[in-house]
Amino acid sequence: MTPTSQSWIQQLHGEDGVRDIALTDLGNLLTERLQKAFRSRPDLTTAFLDDIVQETLIKILNSLGSFEGRSAFETWATTIAIHTAYSELRKKKWKDVSLEQVISDGSHTDHLSIDKEGAPNLSSDRRELIDAMYQAIRETLTEKQRTAMMAELNGMPLEEIARRTDSNRNAVYKLTHDARMRMKQSLEKMGYTSEDWFSMK
Repeated sequence: MTPTSQSWIQQLHGEDGVRDIALTDLGNLLTERLQKAFRSRPDLTTAFLDDIVQETLIKILNSLGSFEGRSAFETWATTIAIHTAYSELRKKKWKDVSLEQVISDGSHTDHLSIDKEGAPNLSSDRRELIDAMYQAIRETLTEKQRTAMMAELNGMPLEEIARRTDSNRNAVYKLTHDARMRMKQSLEKMGYTSEDWFSMK
């Protein structure tokens, strides 16, 4: 562990006055780094970044014991801040989007784009595979599996699917895993190989 990292840890473990100063300094550092990391996103407000910093500081205080010194403390803290920001951005993106909108028919071809720059037969083959995949979804999956897979294929994070279906991330992960296995078996019966299936990912 570097001397700078040790100093941060000691101050954040220190008495109230020392810890408060360290939190202010760390908050300022994280604000600067988030501004640089998201400089291409002018739509992010100061209030949003302030909320991310405050949430990050709480996470850091609660997980100081897990810091092993493999990277500099400031790098570790910045990583937590950036992950927290991306998580909140994903939530904002899906906040006003209903599950019904996400799984509605016809949206999948935007997410699973056809390679129009490649050879014509490649584009045609890929479209046929996409159509076969959605046939497998319609014909082989349960209603819950179908809903989860359509939402996942159209980009909705597992956490959001879980929230919209009153479930949890692990349960949704198992649901989509089982659904993929069913789809794989169905596609193989249609004559598609595992290589074809994995080329979709």
